[in-house]
Amino acid sequence: MRGWIVRRHGGPEALEWGELPTPEPRADEVVVRVRACALNHLDLWVRNGVPGHSFPLPLVPGCEIAGEIAATGERVDGLAEGDPVLVAPGVSCGSCDRCVAGEDHLCRRYGILGEHRDGGYAELVAIPGRNALPLPRGLSFVEAAALPLVFLTAWHMLVVRARLQRGEDVLVQAAGSGVSSAAIQIARLLGARHIVATASSPEKLERARELGATHVVDSSQESFLRRVREITGGKGVEVAVDHVGGEVFEDSLKALAWAGRVVLCGATTGAEARINLRAVFFKSLSILGSTMGSQAELRRMLPLFESGELHPVVDRTFPLEEAPAAQGVLERREQFGKVVLVVSQEEDGDSRRGDSRRGDPRPDESSR
Repeated sequence: MRGWIVRRHGGPEALEWGELPTPEPRADEVVVRVRACALNHLDLWVRNGVPGHSFPLPLVPGCEIAGEIAATGERVDGLAEGDPVLVAPGVSCGSCDRCVAGEDHLCRRYGILGEHRDGGYAELVAIPGRNALPLPRGLSFVEAAALPLVFLTAWHMLVVRARLQRGEDVLVQAAGSGVSSAAIQIARLLGARHIVATASSPEKLERARELGATHVVDSSQESFLRRVREITGGKGVEVAVDHVGGEVFEDSLKALAWAGRVVLCGATTGAEARINLRAVFFKSLSILGSTMGSQAELRRMLPLFESGELHPVVDRTFPLEEAPAAQGVLERREQFGKVVLVVSQEEDGDSRRGDSRRGDPRPDESSR
């Protein structure tokens, strides 16, 4: 098969294109014919390397995958060749106390496709059979690939960790990212009162409004901290969603109301932050780390995409062969929502959203 592989860390040149061994499924695995694979900052970390962290190179990147079953292992039931599937990106042992309790994301052996084992920057990928979920009805492969990691991450942050309640106010940093575009929708779905979204361009701010943000702040032009206080009458927000880190995290903490919660799933601009501990205990603040979420949470979310209550946000697509260019868009933060690699160019003529979705392969409904 053809695909991209990272053998050593570096810039765009570290992505090597060529022929790769065709994966064979183990007894409890399936092989998925990849039709679409969405990009994440995780892909950039795998390519660039992270100080103090080791990746199992050589590695095929890509964790958000949609496609069709190409082969099944002998112990896999309920899946057949040609079935359209969405791939759950988290992989766990399936048998420890955490996994049995439905907390597989806390398994000591938990890993993510494209980070701990080969992912979707290729024509085929082998995954555990339990990670192959039915493709939500009404979604194309491109749309489906744009949802599993970012919506699961945002859902776990707001629902499980921060326990957002109806009528509470929310701050969502960097609205153009996949996680934040999902968080805005989930906050709206949960009945948040004020949803304040930050972004660095008028275009991204307008898109954030379309998704449900009630207030937007151009972070390149004004202080979001001041605007949050104005919007909430000096109270602050009950929940702040942050994956930016650094000085932004410091101000996210300052933007909290009494008993407020800041929930963090990344630190794209800096892993170090100064924290006023007096404010933390005096205002009863909570600082919550969050990584991914359980597969059960992902399964519970999928009907919300079929009903239209949630929807993936696709910025643009690239052919698989143009993965370095696609990663460049992500590095320059030019996107709003997801950048998706289209592995198969077969289409059924559906082009509902125009040029930004060039290449929108859709499953054959007769197979579902």
